[in-house]
Amino acid sequence: MSKTIIWATDGSDSADRALQSAKSLGVFDDAALVVVHSEDYLIGPRSMGPTPVRADEPELKARIESQVDTLRKEGVSATLRLVNGVAPGTAHGIAEVAEELGADLIVVGTRGHSPVAGLLLGSVTQRLLHVAPCPVLAVPAKA
Repeated sequence: MSKTIIWATDGSDSADRALQSAKSLGVFDDAALVVVHSEDYLIGPRSMGPTPVRADEPELKARIESQVDTLRKEGVSATLRLVNGVAPGTAHGIAEVAEELGADLIVVGTRGHSPVAGLLLGSVTQRLLHVAPCPVLAVPAKA
């Protein structure tokens, strides 16, 4: 049976650890891996139009594309999906891709904050646990 796994990444060390954890579990045997990265933008009265949240977004996208290429060389059926979002809608963008593809699992890292701090800071992982259409594997930052 073919499965679809989503690895949601923001390019952080925590996200990279989540990928490594998933690979060590053998999650990608006979599964398609869809790498999802949300290009978040700030929009509002003080912004100068859609302004990227991260100034290094082009370099970050290149790094993630390189990770996808490496996964393919390792024999993983990997594709990249970039979604555009307005902060803080990242979790919803990831969930929409999961629903569209009928994903079986979303693998994502955490920032290592306490649950209360995660709620106050609007953690993407915390939100995904509520809006995802499939199970979410949340890998701790210190895994």
